[in-house]
Amino acid sequence: MPAYVIGNFLVYCVINAFTPGPGNILALNTVNSYGWKRGKPLFFGIFAGYYTVQIICALFVCGIGAFLPGALKILKYIGAAYIFWLAIHVAISKPATDESAEGASFWKGFMLQFVNVKIYMFGITALTGYITDYSTALFTLVGAELLIATIGSIATSTWIGMGILIRNFYLRHYKIINIILALTLLECIYSILK
Repeated sequence: MPAYVIGNFLVYCVINAFTPGPGNILALNTVNSYGWKRGKPLFFGIFAGYYTVQIICALFVCGIGAFLPGALKILKYIGAAYIFWLAIHVAISKPATDESAEGASFWKGFMLQFVNVKIYMFGITALTGYITDYSTALFTLVGAELLIATIGSIATSTWIGMGILIRNFYLRHYKIINIILALTLLECIYSILK
């Protein structure tokens, strides 16, 4: 594979991973609402879900997902509905003040990635746009998807870090910040459905 193709692949991955998406926005909102310690289960769920979905994308592109195209169409609308629910939840949420309150769950973060159409499209597009012209071997496709998931996890960690840095500001202005985050999620729905 030529170096310029690898470079373009990496640029595409970094830009796609760092743009706002449901996982990044949920991570930012969670760290602001619950803090790092109580948000960790959700963050680890997002990361685990990311890797799992990217492996599914590799298997699909490799050809064993004959039934997946129809499921992806359905998943697109299920994902949009879930992201809409998430936008409402983010818009009306308040920072957690009770330290004994239960933090965000691993399964919420994990399951978000299964309805996050952005990362399915990200993974499949990256493979078909950059990798499959040079190799369709399962090992290569899975390796590329694991790289994509790693870049995505680094991006989400960056969003979490930014959330930690702005936590005090967030606590003073959470209503407007939550509305902005919710509107960003609505934009994600628009981009999925257009």
